[in-house]
Amino acid sequence: MELRKAGRAGIAGTDDDAYREALDMFLSRTDEKVTTHAYLRRVVDRLPARRTFLDIGAAQGTTTRYLAPYFERVVCVEPSEPMRRALARACPRAEVVAEPVGEARVDARADLALLSHVLYYIPRTQWAATTARVMEWVAPGGVLVVLLQDPDNACMRMVRHFTGRRFDVRELVGELATLPPGLVGRTELDAVPARYHGRDLEETLRVADFLLSVPGAPPPAREAVEAYVRRHFGNEDGTYTIRHDQHVLRIERPAS
Repeated sequence: MELRKAGRAGIAGTDDDAYREALDMFLSRTDEKVTTHAYLRRVVDRLPARRTFLDIGAAQGTTTRYLAPYFERVVCVEPSEPMRRALARACPRAEVVAEPVGEARVDARADLALLSHVLYYIPRTQWAATTARVMEWVAPGGVLVVLLQDPDNACMRMVRHFTGRRFDVRELVGELATLPPGLVGRTELDAVPARYHGRDLEETLRVADFLLSVPGAPPPAREAVEAYVRRHFGNEDGTYTIRHDQHVLRIERPAS
């Protein structure tokens, strides 16, 4: 898989097979799914009901497949066609909506809704409106879980260095009071650790390309990314480590 063109870092958009392949490479060398799944299992254990799970931005369906056995019905929103192909293989019984979250029509009232690493692709000014839209799909007493990387972790410091972008789900917390009455009850913000461990420089550079694929940001020069990766992520044994801890915002919809 070649992710760079003309001496530049970066990969294609989420509707491209190269993006899915890069995501798979990243996930194969990080403990993110292990730590996230353990957290989500604890959330599931506390739910008052487990009728419907709604996975928004389900990607290739790894988390969908993990959580599906706990629910009677699974609904996914995934606009990327290559991701939908992988999702169908991972969780064949999932009902899939192909439109982006802002255009999707979801006929469901979810006991658990998951918005995992989707807000990067939504303009900051639309975060609150997007959250309100999703909360309309959450059943009374249900929970929406929003995941986004900690903006001060090593990965996001790299993103900010090369793109100037900062994504902080804590900013959304203060806007929840502006949402329509009856949508938002108790909220909690947690942290879930995650670490990518690359075996060599080339593999880590390909993952860095993926992590730097911020919508609307021009890809940085390969030489600059390589210098940054060597300086900030290199280990004495020739491997590379990137911390990418996550912030998790849990939003409960009032039971009545």
